[in-house]
Amino acid sequence: MKRRYSGRVWEDQFLPRLSSAEIQSMPKKDSLVILPIGAVEQHGPHLPVFTDTLLAETVLEEAFNHIPSDANIWVLPPLPYGKSNEHLGRAGTFSLSSATLQSVIMDIGRSMKESGFRRLLLFNAHGGNSDLLNMAAREVRLETDLMVFRMNVGGLSVEESLLSEMERLLGIHGGDYETSLIMAAYPNWVKEGEMPEEYPELLKNSKFLRFQKSNFAWTINDVSSSGILGNAKTASAEKGRKIYELHGKQVAEMLIDMMNFEIDSLIEKVSAEIRG
Repeated sequence: MKRRYSGRVWEDQFLPRLSSAEIQSMPKKDSLVILPIGAVEQHGPHLPVFTDTLLAETVLEEAFNHIPSDANIWVLPPLPYGKSNEHLGRAGTFSLSSATLQSVIMDIGRSMKESGFRRLLLFNAHGGNSDLLNMAAREVRLETDLMVFRMNVGGLSVEESLLSEMERLLGIHGGDYETSLIMAAYPNWVKEGEMPEEYPELLKNSKFLRFQKSNFAWTINDVSSSGILGNAKTASAEKGRKIYELHGKQVAEMLIDMMNFEIDSLIEKVSAEIRG
């Protein structure tokens, strides 16, 4: 029988594989615990509704190929539901409310504190979660004193040669980028004969408003007929593999940095600089 939880992340770094006694006795001073957060929402006619959760899992899997085996970094079960109400009304979208998602994040933070951990990373792969997670991270910090970090898969850098300028500006949902990654990781889950291309007329209608800046509110029905934003027709598994390699190295470096980070050292550093 094929097991779902296979590979280095799920064999060696998956925190729930450990017993309570093992977790109790493990060193936590320099540990980092990652909560992957995705979504179950429509991604057009060609991608699975599980796309964002798959991206959270697979980018982490790639990152651990570049992390030393003795690194004290652990992964929690991915949270597969997010705040996807901008896609409600499209079949296959299952959304949590903002209040519910924030409460879940807070409860997990409280539980981490009770288990003695100090560092939590909210590893997010759904753009609709981003603003809420920014706020939730600070609330967890205030209540639990945990060091709370955030990382968005969609915010990782990609070589300009891999994506067109139009795709970089407007291809934020089900386009070349996401389709290429899923083609590389789960090719049988992609319907290659149904790949659409659709860009909203944002550049013609505004000089300043952009998706990346989150400076206007929208739902998918405001900006897309097909349910995607981008050009899935230009996607390829080869491109996806290149992006995974780039992302894996970036994320690995960032995870090591977070594992070693001490927020209490910031005031001392500033004071030293002022005295100097």
